[in-house]
Amino acid sequence: MLSEAKDALASRGVKVYLNSILAPYGELTELRINSKVRSIEGVCLLHGESTPITIIVGSYLIEVDGSKRILRVVECTCSRAWAQALLKNLVEGRPLELPAWAAAAL
Repeated sequence: MLSEAKDALASRGVKVYLNSILAPYGELTELRINSKVRSIEGVCLLHGESTPITIIVGSYLIEVDGSKRILRVVECTCSRAWAQALLKNLVEGRPLELPAWAAAAL
């Protein structure tokens, strides 16, 4: 129960952070983090799209490199084929530096 509350709080904070990055492309309308199984599900409404896109990070790792916290998406899927290909090429397996507070939340 404690981890569920932590995940709900983390989801809200990470959603605000990601929306500041995604603003030119659209808005993250929902975000659910499950730190116990290390998965994330998000729903985005992108500019020019009439229906939301769902992105599921089925597995992720948090790595420490000195003072940096790195997120590696191991597996992700998306409800749109073009976005799925984009995620496979640009996100999956690549190191993504996180702010320390975000790494702690995950």
